[in-house]
Amino acid sequence: MNETVLLIDDSKFLRRTNELAVSRSGYRVLVAADGDEGLRLAREKVPDVIVLDILLPKLSGEQLIQALKADPNTTQIPIIVLSSLPQSNEAKLRNAGAAAYLEKSKLAIEAGSTILIQAIESVLRQRSQNSRESTLAVSDGGVIR
Repeated sequence: MNETVLLIDDSKFLRRTNELAVSRSGYRVLVAADGDEGLRLAREKVPDVIVLDILLPKLSGEQLIQALKADPNTTQIPIIVLSSLPQSNEAKLRNAGAAAYLEKSKLAIEAGSTILIQAIESVLRQRSQNSRESTLAVSDGGVIR
């Protein structure tokens, strides 16, 4: 597996726990402790997926999503939002550009690592499928859907 996952979380414990789980699943892992560092790494390394805590110092998760989606080099990176906020925020975050939303409380259970890995795999499959469809559309007459 060659995919790179960027984990952005200000909780040292969650960052380390998720880093271990994701790396054990065969992904390369980059980590950032705040929004500024996360944005810098995303622009420099262009990871395949970003796992983002929504409540971050320096640059909030929502501001980070907006910055990534406004940048042509990072706009296609799927973002999985981790939040302790109520799930009622999910629609707002998806409209802003998040590919998936996970409640942090679900990651605290024993199967939490499995849930996170499944979410990463799901958004990567979707990204790959969308990429194949775009390639087929171009090869079928130059029309991009």
